[in-house]
Amino acid sequence: MSIEAHPHPASVAGTVDEPTRRLLPAAESGPKLLCTLGPASMDARTIKRLEDSGASLFRINLSHTRVADLAEKIELIQQATSVPICLDTEGAQIRTGDFANGPITLRENSVVKVHGRRVPADDKNFNLYPMESIGLLEPGDFVSIDFNSVLTQVIANDGETSVMRVLRGGLVGQNKGVTVERDIHMPPLTAKDLSAIDVGLRMGIDVFALSFANHGDDVAALRELVGNEAFVISKIESSSGLANLEEIALASNALLIDRGDLSREVPIEVLPQTQKSIIDRAKSFERPVYVATNLLESMVLVPNPTRAEVNDIYNTLLDGADGLVLAAETAIGQYPIQCASMVSKIIRGFQLEERDDGDFYPEDAVSLLTAPHGGRLVHREAEPFDLELIGDLPQLKVDRRDLMDCEQIGYGTYSPLTGFMDRETLDSVLESYRLPDGETWPLPVLLQLRDDTHLRGFSTGERIALTDEDGTVHALLDVTENFEYDLDRLAAQTFGTTNSAHPGVARLMSGPNRFLGGDVTLVRPVPSSHRHYLLTPSQTRFIFTRLGWSQVVGFHTRNAAHRGHEWIQMEALQRTGADGIYINPVAMPEKPGDFLPEAVLLSYQTLLEFGVYPKGRVVLGSFFTYSRYAGPREAVFTALCRKNMGCSHFIVGRDHTGVGSFYSRDANRWLFDNLGDIGITPVFFDAIGYNPESRRYEADRGQGLTMISGTEVRQSLREGRHLPDWFMRDLVQEVLLAEKDGGNPLFNA
Repeated sequence: MSIEAHPHPASVAGTVDEPTRRLLPAAESGPKLLCTLGPASMDARTIKRLEDSGASLFRINLSHTRVADLAEKIELIQQATSVPICLDTEGAQIRTGDFANGPITLRENSVVKVHGRRVPADDKNFNLYPMESIGLLEPGDFVSIDFNSVLTQVIANDGETSVMRVLRGGLVGQNKGVTVERDIHMPPLTAKDLSAIDVGLRMGIDVFALSFANHGDDVAALRELVGNEAFVISKIESSSGLANLEEIALASNALLIDRGDLSREVPIEVLPQTQKSIIDRAKSFERPVYVATNLLESMVLVPNPTRAEVNDIYNTLLDGADGLVLAAETAIGQYPIQCASMVSKIIRGFQLEERDDGDFYPEDAVSLLTAPHGGRLVHREAEPFDLELIGDLPQLKVDRRDLMDCEQIGYGTYSPLTGFMDRETLDSVLESYRLPDGETWPLPVLLQLRDDTHLRGFSTGERIALTDEDGTVHALLDVTENFEYDLDRLAAQTFGTTNSAHPGVARLMSGPNRFLGGDVTLVRPVPSSHRHYLLTPSQTRFIFTRLGWSQVVGFHTRNAAHRGHEWIQMEALQRTGADGIYINPVAMPEKPGDFLPEAVLLSYQTLLEFGVYPKGRVVLGSFFTYSRYAGPREAVFTALCRKNMGCSHFIVGRDHTGVGSFYSRDANRWLFDNLGDIGITPVFFDAIGYNPESRRYEADRGQGLTMISGTEVRQSLREGRHLPDWFMRDLVQEVLLAEKDGGNPLFNA
């Protein structure tokens, strides 16, 4: 059963050595998302999540980064992602200096001294950066400070200090933009820029943004430093940049419209048409153009955008922008990942092309959830025409497990499967862990005939009705093959054993060696007392999307909630940085003594109602299936089912879906590793115990833990005794014992 001959290599991401390929015009590869990194996002987990959310370039703003810290930040980003890094220069811009005590307030009609050297800063004195900018000011100059919140006029200047009168007062922050209402010449790069570029080049950076590009010569000055192979983005944010747009564009690889700084020199009322004009002209020069500033400004503080912001982004794309730049939203905002996800979803919506051919659920083109296995979510529910002649169809009585499989096939949980496997598909799955078309699939999904009278009664092309014990039709089967298969071979390859002590083997051997293959159409689901928890993949995807999740950890269990599982769930959220966790217990008990699904769901519902889990990060739903006890094959199968539900990660325990001692400790990890990238990431855990000395939960490394197991939980509840709260929360034990005392069974008889 070796899978070594059937490699499934993970996709290889681009590297920093190919910025031009990564920053292609939209016509070739779709609009780009450029994200600025800062205090809110300068950590490996957030960087990776931003990449997953669609970021194609990470920007370091040198106006807010010390050169002394630059190498460390570049190294952090390069270790976290292969997405290219762009160094964005300070450029030819005057800014306020560092204020010792935070923002200052300038009073209208007051007089203030502005220095070239550093001063602590108050309402009478502050400084500008770079120092030499003071010498460029002349009496009579009007100076706007901090996005036009303050307007001053120069009344005197001795080359080191400029005296200004305040025409409009207001709050002024440190390191804020300053605009002189006169065209003054400044070097295109500051001394800090030169040092930072040197660091970047030594560390392999080859994407650079030139702030305040005023002339083609400014771009040439940067190009001389970084070389012809570098990708240079020139930022248009001044009236000089507008006046010299053609020469700047022709000297650059791309343009970037910084609407914030540009709005200090262009009346905001005409900024929209200015943006359109720049984009149109950039297209005529065959240069991609990106747009920055205030795309999702409200999301700096709140998790959702305004309608106006969404409309602005859509119309910017409609104008022809090749990329969108998030600045404060991802650098200092409270919701950097949500901002990136929102822009990516708007881009997807802009490119929307719905496909719906009836056999698949309509695609949600704007969702960032992982795609269903095989690319589409199978949808095989009966239409009215399927029901017209249903009473005339031959019937086949099948057991509850078969009907559960029919339900999951119909709802797409087993996507890309559309029915029960034929011989060719079964052979392929057993030999290579793949379907005949090459898609990864580890586990047989078979309809084994149980009634000897039907062993040869159904032929290829025949439609039959599948019923429960009472004769109620639950599904239709379009037979494609009626075939025999050697049960010993099937057991050995599926379960790794032919030992009848294995429950999966025993169940298989209890029936004949004949199977029906064919497509399934779901007529009605099997009745269930907890149907409201039985969420279909289309429903879970709807819920996750509405919650704003793009990465979800799936958790599979047959046990009531205990502290070991709680720790695993929260640890998985911490490790992955996912938005939430989907707790998804199996709905059908298999062995005598197993928890009934009602008890398992009650335990988790209790934890949710008492606020044990972090708010907004957990969804509870039941998985209407049964355990095959197929060890590693079933571990991968349950992961793929959660992938179809929208999960990006899946928790895999040491003995996940195993039984007894039939599977080695490393069997699950080995199979996942050998299958490669299957579109959902396993999160592996060993057995969890409690360390009484540290009072912490830890993975078992032989350090003398008190182990936490579902077996002990079941035993204590049967006996009506309480476990310590560190083993299972008192409130969970209380509610389950109350159910037991009230005559409601907790376990399968």
